[in-house]
Amino acid sequence: MTKERIILGIDPGTTIMGFGLIKVVGKKMELLQLNELLLQKYTDPYIKLKLIFERTIQLIDTYNPDEIAIEAPFFGKNVQSMLKLGRAQGVAMAAGLSREIPITEYLPKKIKMAVTGNGNASKEQVAKMLQSMLKIKELPKNLDATDGLAAAVCHYYNTGKTVTGKSYSGWGAFVKQNEKRVKK
Repeated sequence: MTKERIILGIDPGTTIMGFGLIKVVGKKMELLQLNELLLQKYTDPYIKLKLIFERTIQLIDTYNPDEIAIEAPFFGKNVQSMLKLGRAQGVAMAAGLSREIPITEYLPKKIKMAVTGNGNASKEQVAKMLQSMLKIKELPKNLDATDGLAAAVCHYYNTGKTVTGKSYSGWGAFVKQNEKRVKK
């Protein structure tokens, strides 16, 4: 019997966190969930982080994903934006790690390449390709949800390959791979 896997993909953000879940049976992908957490109305950055953590835990407890794929922060010119994005990503990762779910990070270009064959594809091109692949009737207004879904699809295509993004199977693995970041 073919093993079933569920992959949660997350596009972290402090304004909108996009996410998508796919079920994989053999070589077949099926869409389970495509949505976003809207955070624009909250002004307190710590409340936003708390909500990201809680929503990620809720998704984990509802769907029991076997793995989490998360979009890695890209290096931009605005340092404050990068810090906020890194915090959002860290909180989502902490939620997964607290449930001992393996997490893999993928660079945006790698995700776009896996879904469209073009690492420089637009958000709209990624969304349209996902719509075609997974037979999504209507795309969401914000494409953060499809970005999260794209991370899950990228992980599906990269499963079993030796070169992926950074991967953590729990707190111990995270600490071991990030010794310079841990205060002793």
